[in-house]
Amino acid sequence: MADNSALEEVGQNLRRGITQLVFVIYGVIVVFPMIWLGYTAFKSTSELFASAWALPVDWKLDNFVEAWTEAQIGDFFWNSIFVTVSTLVLQLFLGAMASYSLAKYRFRGQNLIYYGFLAGLMFPIFLGLVPLFFMVKGLGLLDTHLGIILVYAAFGIPFTVFVLTAFFRTIPTTIMEAGIMDGCGHFALFLRVMLPLAKPGLTTVGIFTFISIWNEYILALVLLSSSHLRTLPLGIAVLQFVQFYEVDFGALFAGLVIVMLPTLICYIVLQEQITKGITVGAVKG
Repeated sequence: MADNSALEEVGQNLRRGITQLVFVIYGVIVVFPMIWLGYTAFKSTSELFASAWALPVDWKLDNFVEAWTEAQIGDFFWNSIFVTVSTLVLQLFLGAMASYSLAKYRFRGQNLIYYGFLAGLMFPIFLGLVPLFFMVKGLGLLDTHLGIILVYAAFGIPFTVFVLTAFFRTIPTTIMEAGIMDGCGHFALFLRVMLPLAKPGLTTVGIFTFISIWNEYILALVLLSSSHLRTLPLGIAVLQFVQFYEVDFGALFAGLVIVMLPTLICYIVLQEQITKGITVGAVKG
């Protein structure tokens, strides 16, 4: 019996050690490219090609200044901020209203509408690029921030409905009844009572939406052509293509760091809210 217990303990320790080793290797694979990108952004192009993996001999802060001004990364950055924040507000507000209606009211065709939203999650964006281009062009919104904001919000609302509908269903109906007895109308009940209670779910959807839109490239490539309207991923890609063999890799990597930092900071600061928002809609009790 003692030998069996010792063998089981050795087996458990071995499995634990293998699991930890796998996570360490995975962590290195994920983290090292970001660290390498971070210090490479301070190198000159000649220094990068001379020794790609070594730390910079001369840490060039000028790379960030050049990327921000001469390469128009600053303009692309503010374009991305405007498009992302505008899409977030529109998507969360419309998606939350739809989710609240589907979760708390009963009406004919309710399930059909809900599954219609879910079907939107499974629709590949690539299949709709050509008709989407002509539809946006027909509406006179091609090559405008408004056009791409509406498209982003339309593609993001199904995910918002999927997450928030499950969340709103966990909120007791008695809260709605108490609000109605206090004189709230349906819209006031949604704004003053239900929306604040849905903050964890809204935070989660907002973070995932922010990361998705901030890094989005394909739709921006199709719908935006003017240089002053480009978002960060599109602007950097076009910049690299235009410069071709004469790419200033120091400024290019500095631009990539500028793209990466907001999403990285967002996740580090709000990782607890992400976990809470994902699990709260799935736990009843």
